[in-house]
Amino acid sequence: MAKVFTLAEVSEHNNSKDCWLIIGGKVYDVTKFLEDHPGGDEVIISSTGKDATDDFEDVGHSSSAKTMMEDFLVGEIDASTIPSKKTYTPPKQPHYNQDKTSEFIIKLLQFLVPLVILGLAVGLRFYIKSET
Repeated sequence: MAKVFTLAEVSEHNNSKDCWLIIGGKVYDVTKFLEDHPGGDEVIISSTGKDATDDFEDVGHSSSAKTMMEDFLVGEIDASTIPSKKTYTPPKQPHYNQDKTSEFIIKLLQFLVPLVILGLAVGLRFYIKSET
């Protein structure tokens, strides 16, 4: 049965003399591999103290690298000790009206129609007055 570690326990192993990683729910002691890592030891050390699965997968490691990992396996991580990843929620924004032209025309008509009616009424009044 594999030993189960907490994130706090794994996080204590975070330097070039004692380096552990969490990848895919498993804990690896990669201290002996640091000097041989093609990307350098800084890359690995920067991934300590957290779930490094995404970091590992983003690089696109070969199948032989994944097989080699088994030599460094020391146990599993207690998943309840790893903070859940937060998904991005965009901020609430006001509804965007894509058809600004129609909105502008409506406002323009709301302004002009009463003016036209008023102009016709005043003009009609003067016309009637001039006829009498």
